Amino acid sequence: MPPDPTAAAFFDVDNTMMVGASIFHFAKGLAARDFFTWRDPRALPPLGRPGCVSAVSTPGHMATSRESALAFVAGKKIEELVALCEEIYDEEMAGKIWSGTLALARLHMDAGQRVWLVTATPVELAGILADRLERTGALGTVAETEDGVYTGHLVGDVLHGEAKAAAVRRLAAREGLDLAHCSAYSDSINDLPLLSMVGRPVAVNPDSALRGEAKRRGWEIRDFRTGRKAARIGIPAALGVGRRRRGPSPPDFGFGAATARRTGAGREAGRGCSGSTRAPGR
Repeated sequence: MPPDPTAAAFFDVDNTMMVGASIFHFAKGLAARDFFTWRDPRALPPLGRPGCVSAVSTPGHMATSRESALAFVAGKKIEELVALCEEIYDEEMAGKIWSGTLALARLHMDAGQRVWLVTATPVELAGILADRLERTGALGTVAETEDGVYTGHLVGDVLHGEAKAAAVRRLAAREGLDLAHCSAYSDSINDLPLLSMVGRPVAVNPDSALRGEAKRRGWEIRDFRTGRKAARIGIPAALGVGRRRRGPSPPDFGFGAATARRTGAGREAGRGCSGSTRAPGR
């Protein structure tokens, strides 16, 4: 059966694709490089603090969280941050990828489907993750830049909850995807808007609220915290194809100014409002 060009998969990152929060690991790497000090909590990226994502979704904290989310990069050059993203991923994050979730993503790629990471983490870091994991591309939170330097403000919203779902809708429209043919994977009840709008929602390493909701709705649940091996993962029947070697590359739709190429993921990111990085031919 030929690949369905309207089908794709969307993967959350924190606790779904990776153990822990990617922005926390990034902040740890920045602190090790004296980018800021852990002794000053005001200097720690808010998206890397415990409970930060919940705060972003609370109306009383929305405005404050939005304005301070990426203030820690103010005055830094894009090239500097991207280089740090690459170093810190290799040092802090590469060993924290859930092998089970990665195997699920590979099944979609083997079926000829595009796979996107969708995360609240900065789009530059999201692009590095997509590049290193050989995924199609990524959607992430966008920091405003002027003349190649970060201003410390956001473009749009933190990619979380409804904002994440809206970003995926825009991506689907531009890429010619049918969300009814798509899959989404997440660990958090905060991603209920995203999970609810695709044809195949999957709860991965779910929090208690999402686990309960997934059971109530009859959604698939995958939990790799139990020590099950990735080799035991079967081909999801919903993919509708037998496993094969990676099929022909989908066309590059030229996703616009926020696109980042695989050989320099994140280098062009953050220049548009879409919050997207893309690896062509994936």
